[in-house]
Amino acid sequence: MFIRFITTGGTIDKIYFDALSQFEVGESQVEHILKEGLVQFDYEIVPLLQKDSLEMTDADRAELRGYIERDDASFYVITHGTDTMADTAEALQGLGDKTIVLTGALTPARFRTTDAIFNVGMAVAAVQVSAPGVYIAMSGQVFAAGEVRKNRAANRFESL
Repeated sequence: MFIRFITTGGTIDKIYFDALSQFEVGESQVEHILKEGLVQFDYEIVPLLQKDSLEMTDADRAELRGYIERDDASFYVITHGTDTMADTAEALQGLGDKTIVLTGALTPARFRTTDAIFNVGMAVAAVQVSAPGVYIAMSGQVFAAGEVRKNRAANRFESL
């Protein structure tokens, strides 16, 4: 099994700057999560973007889609900010026999209490057992693209 991880930024990779009382997207944490998880499959991590998802544009989504279209892998896990993750998932539909799972975190992976590790693990499992298509692995569930939204008030993902 080979999984291509594509990092695009988002809360999962955010760094908190205490003196400034703000967050910035930093280095991807996926490598650390996979190493600490002692994974036993082949993978490569491609840092494509480093943005908060509120800054993601249609051009960014087209760049991501184009990368996957041209790439020879079959299984992808994409880390992405949660605010526009559902939009990106919809933009990636229709890529043939590729299985794509987007995930992220509601709190940065660097925090002691974070959902990042669980979400990445879920995405890895989902990409291995799901039929070709596009999915989101968040909030302890796997959702098909186009059938999910982020409920900001409840701070979770849910079916439409």
